[in-house]
Amino acid sequence: MRSVSIFGATGSVGKNTVSIIQGNAAAFDVHAVTGATNIKDLAEIAIALNADIAVTSEKERFAELETRLKGTGIAAAAGRDALLSAAADPVDWAISAVVGYAGLALSLEIAKNGNTLALANKESLVCGGALLQETCKQSGATLLPVDSEHSAIFQALNGEKLEQVERIILTASGGPFLHYTREEMAGVTPKQAANHPNWSMGLRISIDSASMFNKAMEVIETKELFNIPSDKIEVVIHPQSIVHSMIGFNDGSIMAHMGTTDMRFAIGYALYWPERMDTGVERLDFTKLLELDFKQADAGRFPAIAIAHDVMRQGGLAGAVFNAAKEQCLDLFLDQRIGFLDMADLVHKTVGALDSFGNCDADSLDKISKADKWSREFVLKLSKKSNKYV
Repeated sequence: MRSVSIFGATGSVGKNTVSIIQGNAAAFDVHAVTGATNIKDLAEIAIALNADIAVTSEKERFAELETRLKGTGIAAAAGRDALLSAAADPVDWAISAVVGYAGLALSLEIAKNGNTLALANKESLVCGGALLQETCKQSGATLLPVDSEHSAIFQALNGEKLEQVERIILTASGGPFLHYTREEMAGVTPKQAANHPNWSMGLRISIDSASMFNKAMEVIETKELFNIPSDKIEVVIHPQSIVHSMIGFNDGSIMAHMGTTDMRFAIGYALYWPERMDTGVERLDFTKLLELDFKQADAGRFPAIAIAHDVMRQGGLAGAVFNAAKEQCLDLFLDQRIGFLDMADLVHKTVGALDSFGNCDADSLDKISKADKWSREFVLKLSKKSNKYV
């Protein structure tokens, strides 16, 4: 029996992880489950999995969580320190699926335990990739990707020599605005941007997908995870989302990973690695596939990918600045204080101003946190200073 913890249990990745574990409950001993504001779901998950402890990041929600768990024998805790404490508890396998920059500290704490870190938090690699990799190296922890694209790459590289990889091709659906002009995209609302055509995800990641910032993050993740030069990483639009990623080798051959649009295949691969087990994913029926389309990503309408390549060229704290600017711009867009296209413009300007802050190696959480704070403040100043923004 393997001991496991689920950080971000109430999100889409977390709930899919829960469903896989419930399907083979005898194989797992659940230690900690965590969430934020959705206390009802968090308590229900903790009870369903018979967890040792449930933790909410919101201190003011502690009383509600404690009440819902009364009589179950499951401990309740709340706040950032409680989350970090749970992450420090050693388990065989833990998934970091907390959304946003807050997930970096949790990922680092899990990695220190020296067991398996299943990573679904993009920010951990974008902001602190070198730091996280070094932490894993020092502790002996195994880092397994949970993003569908990076799980696909990880699987396709199995048994292959990295020096024989010519290129890595990430696929992007193109989101809800694939056929929109820039003029049409300028006026879209948060509700429209959250309506992803293929994947069922949370609000923030759905909007990041619509703007291609999610794919930009994945480009940076690819470099950090697989130590691949940025000029070997490509993005193509693939509206059907059947091919999750591809590897091109130096003999001209391409290895593609294909499957339905279901996060459980990537989560299950990380959960059972190095074995494979049935996770209930629908099988792909090739006789029903009418077409598989691939198109070049339009840099004019989706500039986030080009910004990501600038970030990789700069290195150091550029990833942390990029992510913080992206998160701050998303908040402004959700508040309808800036338009959809303004997000990329502000992020580009913020990354371009990094030298005024002072770029250096992202080798400590303190340095990364300072860069994160500076970037958010810079975005807010820019948005207030210009008459261009609402």
